[in-house]
Parts: sequence; structure tokens; C-alpha cells
Amino acid sequence: MRQILKYFPGLTEEQQRQLDALDALYRDWNAKINVISRKDIDNLYEHHVLHSLAIAKLIQFRPGTHILDFGTGGGFPGIPLAILFPECNFKLIDGTGKKIRVAQEVSDAIGLKNCHPVHLRGEEEKGKYDFVVSRAVMPLPDLYKLMQKNIAKKQCNALPNGIICLKGGDLQEETRPFRNIVEINDISQFFEEDWFKEKNIIYLPC
Repeated sequence: MRQILKYFPGLTEEQQRQLDALDALYRDWNAKINVISRKDIDNLYEHHVLHSLAIAKLIQFRPGTHILDFGTGGGFPGIPLAILFPECNFKLIDGTGKKIRVAQEVSDAIGLKNCHPVHLRGEEEKGKYDFVVSRAVMPLPDLYKLMQKNIAKKQCNALPNGIICLKGGDLQEETRPFRNIVEINDISQFFEEDWFKEKNIIYLPC
């Protein structure tokens, strides 16, 4: 939590309470359903929560924004973002039912009203959203092909509607088809921890 407050000092007491509760909840659920690597659970706040919140350094979603978290797993980046943006609407989808169950239980336990986890594959999602967010689910061309149908035409944010994804490593090949419009942001410009080196936020307007 100290790491979160270092970069997001303006959190309300309710947001702090919700974020603080994640550690015990994910430890409990992870013992039953492996949604986070057992070796990585001690790094929950840095590797999962803060990583998810890097998106908030790229864009401050305006109230009423609709966001789809595709391939959310146990709730990342959707749950931390839903905590940070309580006036926005988040739908979290994943094709693995037991992972969505964890996301639902965690969301319910901390009292999130703006977060709706659903067991659903990307191909089946019919809704329209201002942004689709994801964490290293698939290569960018595949993600674009699957999710462009879900991007709404009407704009309500400073950034045009599109896809925002968290990815590491060499992105040259998968961003090549979009090189004239894709924006790649190095997360280490926002967070000083070594783990964020070579971690990126990709923004692709649609």
C-alpha cells in the first residue's frame, strides 16, 4: 500500500480501504484457485495493483466512461482501475469461469458497485465501450482484430477511444502494422521500481 500511496497520494479513505483489503482477499482466493503465481503473491501491490494503475498515468477516465477489461483473469487491470475511477463503468470478461469467480468475489467483498465481472469470451462480447484495456492477453494485431468491434464511436475523453494494453519486452514486431498511430509509453517514466523497466503501456486509437 505504501507504494500505491507514493504515486497516488490523493486517494480517499474508501479507496484506501478497498485497496488495502486486496492483499488478504487475493491470498485467500489464490490458495483455492491459482489466479496469481504462488511465488508472486507477495508482490501483489507492485506487480499487479500498481501495474494496473499505470493506465491512470496515461489517461484520467472521465465520469461516465465505459471500459471493458478483456482477459481480466482474477481482476487485473479492471479491479484496481474501478477502485480508482468510481464514477466510471467497468465490465471484466474472461473465458475461464473460475478466474471470473475470483474477480466477482473480490469485487463484492470490497463493495465495488461499478465493476461487473462476466464469464465471457471476447468473440461473444457485443457491447460498445470507450476503451478496451488488457494485460498481455495476446499480440496487438490479434487484440485489435477481436476488439475493434467493441469500440464506441462517440468520444468523451481527452484521448480518442481505443485499446490500452500493458505489455513487456520487445514490441517492434507486433506494433509494426500500427506504427503510424500506436503510442508506446515506458512505465518506468511513471514508477521508479526496477520491475517496471521494459514494461510498457500501448495505446492504439480505434
